[in-house]
Amino acid sequence: MKTPTQKINIESASVRVMRSYDYSHFEVCLTSSSATTPQGVDELRKTAQRLADKAVEQFKTAKSAAERRDTLKQEWLLKQAEAMPENERTPEAKAIIKYHSDAAFASQFDYDYEDEWEQP
Repeated sequence: MKTPTQKINIESASVRVMRSYDYSHFEVCLTSSSATTPQGVDELRKTAQRLADKAVEQFKTAKSAAERRDTLKQEWLLKQAEAMPENERTPEAKAIIKYHSDAAFASQFDYDYEDEWEQP
């Protein structure tokens, strides 16, 4: 049995960090033969966590860009559909106009709780 004063001999270390964000999962696995102390293993873990955090930030940026592209595309499709003479509109163009019209109508009924409760 080892006593608390004995040094632990680490020959190689492997660290796995998993992080979930927005129903997506990010995993970073690092292995090192030079992390021979608990402090070295801890630094390896911190590096893995930083990489997982960076992946989440990149995911947020990419998702935001995709949402902006989708919004611009929807606006462009609506403008194209509205620019067509009514008698020449395809069923798809009519559906696009109706969808946006229905969404604008429904948005006026968003419920206001009329209280000052602040979300955490």
